[in-house]
Amino acid sequence: MSGKRQAYAFTMNALMYLAAALTCGLVLLIMGYVLIRGLPNVTWELLSTRPSYLAETIGILPDILNTVYIVIATLVLVLPLGVGAAIYLTEYAANKKLVGVIEYAAETLSGIPSIIYGLVGMLFFCQFMGLQTSLLAGAMTLVIMNLPTIMRTTQESLKTVPQSYREGAFGLGAGKWRVIRTVVLPGSVDGIVTGCLLSVGRILGESAALLFTAGFAHALNGFFEGLSSAGATLTVALYVYAKEQGEFEVAFAIAAILMILTFLINLAASLVSRHFRKQ
Repeated sequence: MSGKRQAYAFTMNALMYLAAALTCGLVLLIMGYVLIRGLPNVTWELLSTRPSYLAETIGILPDILNTVYIVIATLVLVLPLGVGAAIYLTEYAANKKLVGVIEYAAETLSGIPSIIYGLVGMLFFCQFMGLQTSLLAGAMTLVIMNLPTIMRTTQESLKTVPQSYREGAFGLGAGKWRVIRTVVLPGSVDGIVTGCLLSVGRILGESAALLFTAGFAHALNGFFEGLSSAGATLTVALYVYAKEQGEFEVAFAIAAILMILTFLINLAASLVSRHFRKQ
């Protein structure tokens, strides 16, 4: 019997290491292929200019700025909503059935395909609300997409704060909001920041929803003018250059930039979480 158990354990360990090796190998293969194809095409001219069809030059500066604009607009809207909803559900809500329904709705929202968000955003924000095809309509669509992520990560982080901390603050005469502001939120800031950074990564990688709501324009605008007009983010620009124009060198360059940004965001999320956890 012991020999069979040892053989079973050896087989399971071998399969586990094989699965891990295959997963890491596929990730490294994809990353290496994209970086090898894309990095040689990343030039200062590409990063600092805008497309000019008369001069037959390609630049992605408008796409970079549009990506920054839509990230800022989305975070400004989604952070108060997500954190506020999490605080209410965790600290104030007394009806547990209502909390369960809201959490179930959030889980359902997080599983809906992004193309459906894009369709609903186009019908509601672009047409019904009259925003037309614009970065602001895209940002509001992304707010709905990222709200469950912010809310759930903040909720889980709030639940990690020991109940004794709250009881001690109440015993000293602090009110409910003062306890949340001075005890609970500082103790859960790592989860909030991590959720924020993960949302930034999802915003950077989103394209399907923005195809319907933000548009394909490569115009160079200021912040407020850019939000009210159509614009292509980096992921949308990658689709346009690869699918519509056949500029695969530019597409791989954008892919390499997005991959590096995603890696840096995930690294920052890990470092920030570790830093706050130590404190």
